Amino acid sequence: MEASIVLDALDRRILRALQANGRATYDQLAVEVQLSASATLRRVKRLEEAGAIAGYVAIVPPERVGLGLTAYINVRLEKHTESHKRNPMDLFKASVQAWPEVVECVALTGEMDYLLRVVVEDMAHYSRFIMDTLLKHPSVEDCKTSFVMDRVKAASATPV
Repeated sequence: MEASIVLDALDRRILRALQANGRATYDQLAVEVQLSASATLRRVKRLEEAGAIAGYVAIVPPERVGLGLTAYINVRLEKHTESHKRNPMDLFKASVQAWPEVVECVALTGEMDYLLRVVVEDMAHYSRFIMDTLLKHPSVEDCKTSFVMDRVKAASATPV
């Protein structure tokens, strides 16, 4: 894990403003953070180079593009044995990168090994993903799914 960078109050204001509107011009951003446009540009470039800003994206609500079902899937992998050429976790991590339905994958402590956030069209799409992809993966031992009924809060911004 990389070390965090030291942020001052202006850096934090810039990050909050960009998280609210990543398409803001440097002039607009400068007005909002009360700094000159050239100083704002220098700070944004420094934040990008330091990795505090990893990129800029459009936020696409899944349901607006035909992906009406979100599921959280807890995945337990088989345990590593001497007969394996590669670690089951390495195999799984490599495979999950190619599955477009998986929009987030995190490693967990506790009973399960990974938590996947999966976005699909409908229950039929979910079933195909589980039966034809996830459960056929050689490292997967078990999975348990919870479906999203209502999105109470969905923040994309980091609280800086």
